[in-house]
Amino acid sequence: MSKLTAGQFFPNFTVDTLYGGTQLIRDMLGAGKTVFWCLRYIGCTVCRYDIHLMAQRYGEIEAKGAKVYFLLQSEKSVLEEELSGLTLPFDIICDPAMKIYEALDIQPAESMKALLGDVLEKLQTKGAAAAEAGFSHGKYEGNEQQLPALFIVDAAGKVLTAHYARDIMDMPTIDEVLAQL
Repeated sequence: MSKLTAGQFFPNFTVDTLYGGTQLIRDMLGAGKTVFWCLRYIGCTVCRYDIHLMAQRYGEIEAKGAKVYFLLQSEKSVLEEELSGLTLPFDIICDPAMKIYEALDIQPAESMKALLGDVLEKLQTKGAAAAEAGFSHGKYEGNEQQLPALFIVDAAGKVLTAHYARDIMDMPTIDEVLAQL
């Protein structure tokens, strides 16, 4: 499959989720918009921090009638271990075989240098904020050079926004996502 673009329909994958078990994408869509936030894995410090920030602000997403799902390369067992004692207000799609990443054409960077792009200072700032919030790097999973992506779809599964990151920091902020909802 080639990269998704606005106007196309998000594929109706069968996915395994942290809380909801095996589900079809179409059954996960809300009455409003649904965001699929595709990151790397739960042990990635900045990915974990993004999940933490979303958990803190999820009420703002719900107030817009929307839902969020994160897609990670993580095994469900690793997520359960890493998130032990914490219940998130959204679910996480587990894709350790990276079949969904491949199907959505979310490519890894060609190198670690390409993953970091010209944003090392920005990444270091975010990493410092993550460390201050108590997060440190966990278990490595999947492809370390995996680039992120973000999709916003409507209730019928039509893609409204398709964002494929150029580097690890090239992702919309929560405020930017909220503005699109």
